[in-house]
Amino acid sequence: MPSITTLTCSAPAKLNLFLHVVGQRPDGYHLLQTVFRLLDFSDELNFTLRDDGKIKLSAETMGVPADQNLCVRAAKCLQAKSGSNLGVDISLEKKIPMGGGLGGGSSDAATTLVALNRLWNLNLDRETLLELGLQLGADVPVFIFGQNAFAEGVGEKLSALKLPAAWYLVIIPPVHVSTAEIFSSKELTRNTIPIKIPPFSIWQGHNDLEPVVCHLYPEVAVRLEWLKQLKNTTIAAMSGSGACVFAEFATEREARAAYACLPDDMTGFVARGLECHPIYTALKNNGE
Repeated sequence: MPSITTLTCSAPAKLNLFLHVVGQRPDGYHLLQTVFRLLDFSDELNFTLRDDGKIKLSAETMGVPADQNLCVRAAKCLQAKSGSNLGVDISLEKKIPMGGGLGGGSSDAATTLVALNRLWNLNLDRETLLELGLQLGADVPVFIFGQNAFAEGVGEKLSALKLPAAWYLVIIPPVHVSTAEIFSSKELTRNTIPIKIPPFSIWQGHNDLEPVVCHLYPEVAVRLEWLKQLKNTTIAAMSGSGACVFAEFATEREARAAYACLPDDMTGFVARGLECHPIYTALKNNGE
């Protein structure tokens, strides 16, 4: 049995500072360019080792059966890859809203892969974990990568990116946006001209999904327009396929001042942009 029997880990949210759809593959998957920014706003997961091979989730996420939860799927995927006969009890405390474009489920899956790689004493390298993560979803690899990143392909081609310190006001509209619905829309622009890294300016980017979501979900449009009227913001945009929208500020004081002005019918939170994943050191290849 491994010497470690329990682990408690964070699974941070992400923002897409921009998201360009630059093409579409023959299999229907969209080709993207985006910048992922990790946030100091996280789900919390606790893992307790089992010796009977069973994978148990202590509580179902609302509307998601346990066997479809990305944490459970990630654990089973890792178990199948490694041939491990160990199991785990998973306790998940959700803070990141579902269907908000903040990557909560993907982050939970990535943290599960990294944590169980250690808990089960598998010693798989990061490249192997990245491959497993991509099988679970296009946003999973960036959380395993562990750094803010410029992403291409379907989101799996990652280049580390150093971003300036920043704070964010994130607003959570009262809607659940279907990613499949947005990407299948006839109104979606799919031919944005690709940019090169370097050089490029994050602040000149945009989110190609934003007009489609704002048209279908007026609640998103109203909140985004409110953010765009704020002073001292460097970016005001939608994250991923929505529904969450955000504004970037240089200081915590500015972000909290904007948060204090939120209308009564709007909810959200303030978070600091991270330089790397909280468990980044555990994400490195063995021997790095």
